[in-house]
Amino acid sequence: MTRDADTERAGTEGAEAVTCTGLAYAFGGTRAVDGLDLSVGQGEVFGLLGPNGAGKTTAIRCVTTLLPIPAGMVRVLGRDAAEDPMAVRRLLGYVPQQLSADAGLTGRENVALFARVFDVPRGERAERVNQALAAVDLADAADRLAKTYSGGMIRRLELAQALVSAPRLLILDEPTIGLDPIARTGVWEQINAVRAATGMTVLVTTHYMEEADQYCDRVGLMHRGRVRALGTPAELRQGLGERRRAEGAADTAPLPTLEDVFRDVAGSGLDDTAGDFRDVRSTRRTAHRVG
Repeated sequence: MTRDADTERAGTEGAEAVTCTGLAYAFGGTRAVDGLDLSVGQGEVFGLLGPNGAGKTTAIRCVTTLLPIPAGMVRVLGRDAAEDPMAVRRLLGYVPQQLSADAGLTGRENVALFARVFDVPRGERAERVNQALAAVDLADAADRLAKTYSGGMIRRLELAQALVSAPRLLILDEPTIGLDPIARTGVWEQINAVRAATGMTVLVTTHYMEEADQYCDRVGLMHRGRVRALGTPAELRQGLGERRRAEGAADTAPLPTLEDVFRDVAGSGLDDTAGDFRDVRSTRRTAHRVG
């Protein structure tokens, strides 16, 4: 590890991976994020759930410094995202909803491009590219054009792109959208393998409740720009079950699922006061292209 890396790591020891305090963001008169308070501990897999328009992607874009922070505070491993965005960017890897791989490049070329963008030292790039491709099980396909990859392979390639800079925080916005169950499981196996090997923190948004239940240490359910429920999947399911029994449900009633908790928090999930139709179109395009 270099002296600069040692200094960077020392400056992040003990800090939460992500802290949002009173974060607010509006598109015109629409408040997409409305006083968001959120804390993600180092080393955990944290799921940010919610219906379309809940503010998840906007919040993610603020954390990644892709959007400014007009109100509130965002800190990533102790670094202020508004005051020191470059330091924050050096700490994270990001896989957006929209596909970011270039179909006209090989897998290796795609990852090498990200190594240059994230300023991986020239002398380390080839090795780091090979390590990232191996981590997502794409070493054998590295020299094929990305346009020949399946949907699951494309998502794993994008994961390699995010991992090549050895991030302390990996942010995944709907990483398995449009993938079949086998491909989704494969993507999560790679995420968990890298997390186990490096101890990195993972912040993920997903609409697949079974994914959140199986893979996330904790989840936060967003609705109308704020987190309305927070805890481990088991705690949230148990809490809803206890409330239902207190309201008269039979003791023999089936235990609630995380999807039941989601519906309880978000209601119908239809919200005409938040979000952006462009996000819905983007999600549909991504699902179509990886399908």
